[in-house]
Amino acid sequence: MLYHRWQKFSLSDRLLLVGAVICGAFLLLAVLAPLGQALGWIANPQEFLDFPIHAPPSPQHWFGTNRLGYDVFSRTIFGAQAALQVVLVATLLSLVVGVPLGLLSGYQGGWLDRGLLFFMDTIYTLPGLLLAVTVAFVVGKGVLNAAIALSVAYIPQYYRVVRNHTVSLKNEVFIEAARALGASTPRILQRYLLVNVLPSIPVLFTLNAADAILTLAGLGFLGLGLPPQVPEWGQDLRQALDGLPVGIWWPTLFPGLAMTLLVVGLSLLGEGLGERLDPRQLN
Repeated sequence: MLYHRWQKFSLSDRLLLVGAVICGAFLLLAVLAPLGQALGWIANPQEFLDFPIHAPPSPQHWFGTNRLGYDVFSRTIFGAQAALQVVLVATLLSLVVGVPLGLLSGYQGGWLDRGLLFFMDTIYTLPGLLLAVTVAFVVGKGVLNAAIALSVAYIPQYYRVVRNHTVSLKNEVFIEAARALGASTPRILQRYLLVNVLPSIPVLFTLNAADAILTLAGLGFLGLGLPPQVPEWGQDLRQALDGLPVGIWWPTLFPGLAMTLLVVGLSLLGEGLGERLDPRQLN
């Protein structure tokens, strides 16, 4: 029965469903992690030296322990919580800054549009990780600081998408009619233009979130992400590299798998949304 229902779904629906299930599972784990710790089901991710160091996976420690004696399972679960917090704040910051600037720039045109377009294109040409590393050096470590470092790289993407949509729409008949009726610029931007560019935002949001997971891991790997006491996948992977040559694989495998699975889930969600929201696919 389930197989036949699955066969009836279109490709976009399948991608959307699989991505939503993966992302929903990670979100549920992140939300319930403190409760699991309080009930004793998940170990304290910051409690070390009481555990055996580099213990292999066992019923007591499902994913084993790392070189500091941290429980890898709890570090992996709480690492998902930290990643989702940072990425959600970073993408929201990018959206809040990039969308209004894109609307205003595309609608107003003139020197404002040329200046913002030049500035955003300059930022856009820089590699995302390099830009995030540079900003992280300036703002320091922390959840909010890491989110700011990530958001700087994504603001130009929201700006460019929204600005291009706005330029293509601002001379449409319904916009001209609103101007003729005396609608103010803020009202035109909010009531007529914003609602028409919104369908492109969820796709960009999910794809940027997937990229931000990897960028945050890169910052953590370089020691520039979150504080050392906060569980974070990139930081744990850096600490686990020393054990690989001697066959200690579990501190690297499980955080890496979790990060890869979350990125795949967000990418599938973005691709599925892109197919569903594509005007050519709508009847």
